[in-house]
Amino acid sequence: MTTTEGGWALPISEGELAGLTREMHEAHQETLPAMRAGALDLAEEVRARAAGGPRDPGRRRFLLGAGGAAAALTLAACSSSGSGSSPAAAPSSPSGAAPGSPSGPPSGQYTGDLKVVALATALENQAVGAYQAALDAAKAGRLGTVPPAVASFITTAMGQHADHAKVWNSVLTGAGKPAITDVPLSNQPATLQALGAATDVATVAKLALSLEDQAAQTYLFATYNVTSPGGIATAATIAPVEAMHAAILNYVLGQYPVPDDFLPVDRAAGPGLLTV
Repeated sequence: MTTTEGGWALPISEGELAGLTREMHEAHQETLPAMRAGALDLAEEVRARAAGGPRDPGRRRFLLGAGGAAAALTLAACSSSGSGSSPAAAPSSPSGAAPGSPSGPPSGQYTGDLKVVALATALENQAVGAYQAALDAAKAGRLGTVPPAVASFITTAMGQHADHAKVWNSVLTGAGKPAITDVPLSNQPATLQALGAATDVATVAKLALSLEDQAAQTYLFATYNVTSPGGIATAATIAPVEAMHAAILNYVLGQYPVPDDFLPVDRAAGPGLLTV
């Protein structure tokens, strides 16, 4: 256990955290080929649909059963119980908005599955920005002493979110839409305010955990609601990596991530969160 300036103590050893970060890095590297292949499929499907091409419902049903179920099982294995949330069945919503998420006017720029892609990109950018803000605050001495293993985890997770954003943006640009390079989300001002007020590692970890839980649950929700096989495959590939981020943050906070039988989606973000 490492005790830092201000009295906060890292509940696990730096060696254990470094080991978890290495495992997270290896898992991410293993998912990259499938993630990129799914994004290519999605971009092709979007272009074919725009040109009036046929869809492949048979493949979609397979991915809903295989990809969606795999994501749900992996996410449940990494999640922390005790949230009191009801089990997640296969949710569906005509608008594609997740339960409890803010609703807003429909965007004219990103529609259909591309709106979900835009949401995913914005969430990834938000996580990148949050982790970068944490690193900046640490360098400025505003978080007290930050153990090197914590800084390494932050840097690694930030890079993985950047990889995810790059993949999603490739789908948007491949469909002739603008890439999303900022954070067009209605909760971004509150997120920035909370990050700016943080004065220790534990507070930053709690904020990061809320973003990681939201992202993981959003991807699970997407596997049941996106109509594109490529989109389902991409979301199902990324979701377990996001869940690993959340699991490690639970360790950092001294909260052992006990597996849930079912992963809820009550914290999933809906497209209404987008401001573009």
